[in-house]
Amino acid sequence: MRVANRLNPSLWWKLSWQLSLVIVAVVAAVIIGLCMWATTVMSPNVAVEDKISAVLAEAAERDPQGKFQLRDTPKLRSLKTQNSGLWYVAATTDGASVSYGTVPAAYAELTHLVQLFQDADIRGSVGTDEIASVESVETPVGEVRILSGGFADKGWPVLTLLGSTYPIYVPLLLVALPAIFLAVPRIVRRALAGVSDVAHKASQIEPRRHGIRLPVDGIPKEVAPLVIAFNGTLERLENEFRKRQRFLIDAAHELRTPIAIMQTRIDGMPEDQHRRRLLADVARLAETAEQLLDFERNDQATDLHETVDLVEIARMAVADLAPLAIAAGYQISFQSEVESLERRGSPSALPRAISNLVRNAIDHGGNTGMITISVSADGEINVADEGPGIPAEHRELVFEPFYRVTPRSTGAGLGLSLVKQIVANHRGQVSMTSSTTGTQVAIRL
Repeated sequence: MRVANRLNPSLWWKLSWQLSLVIVAVVAAVIIGLCMWATTVMSPNVAVEDKISAVLAEAAERDPQGKFQLRDTPKLRSLKTQNSGLWYVAATTDGASVSYGTVPAAYAELTHLVQLFQDADIRGSVGTDEIASVESVETPVGEVRILSGGFADKGWPVLTLLGSTYPIYVPLLLVALPAIFLAVPRIVRRALAGVSDVAHKASQIEPRRHGIRLPVDGIPKEVAPLVIAFNGTLERLENEFRKRQRFLIDAAHELRTPIAIMQTRIDGMPEDQHRRRLLADVARLAETAEQLLDFERNDQATDLHETVDLVEIARMAVADLAPLAIAAGYQISFQSEVESLERRGSPSALPRAISNLVRNAIDHGGNTGMITISVSADGEINVADEGPGIPAEHRELVFEPFYRVTPRSTGAGLGLSLVKQIVANHRGQVSMTSSTTGTQVAIRL
């Protein structure tokens, strides 16, 4: 699961940053679009008006007699050189003016009225294609109003407008961008909350808990078909599982009769080594059939909440299997920290679980040493042997159905799997520790 999380991109993160970028792009497009629209209604000279106004403002002065004039500064000379058709009329508010270049005839009558205009965009006359502008600028000699035109390079009006309107859109962006990057992830998270709930419920589905379906209410309609398809898959899997379960239960039941007949006929044979071997084989076959039957119908147990005495159950399991353990070459002991320990559980399933642990110790304990069954005061039941142990790579797998440590192991590999299933039905835990000096399996309810 951790590997999948690293490889699969986060839908929440992907939607959050992509939506945020889209909103930012839209805001930027609106700002640029407004500036482009403004260029259609404003003077085409807007990109150079500030430049000429700044150059003339720097050059404005009065001579010793107090007459207004424009000093021939390097910047002014450069401006004239770059714009061979440049013309302008600079006038103070009291009517004093200075002109340069050839003023188009259509604007000649305005030269003595420049001081009356503070800001103007003059164009569209039938008599000329020349576009003129009037700008007002503060200079060392006071306010000067400039009528100008004839620019060779009108520059980039859009960039000029972007640069001049930044006091409007920069504060807007400073407020809007953090809000976007904070609000969009929250909105996406709320929109995907239903998907997260469905994923949480899906992780709780267990193979033997039937009838559980994922909720469709409250999730985005784009995701609903996936959930519906998943529920349909669960329905088909459960139907196939029930068919398999019925087959195995019926097969286990049907095996009981021929096994009993075989055992009866072998019992009637003369006592010899061949008879004892056949009886052992039939007993193992009968045990496997019973384990298979228990394994398949264990999830149908309905007596999980009856009061049981764990000490008594463990003691009875030891008493029933002690002759088998002793015959196999073991010593067997039972220990309990308390006289009685009551728990809620199944009086039919728990004895099978403990008996399977003891049988497993008998089958794999090396036919020597002590098998110890103990019950602690906190509800833990331990079954320990002194056999060769289980290799580390097999310790988790031995709880899987039909798994055997070695291919030639006796039994069908259902004992520990059945133990794990019974303990899981009781919401308990099963654990194993093993070394070369023995194996201990503990169940805690």
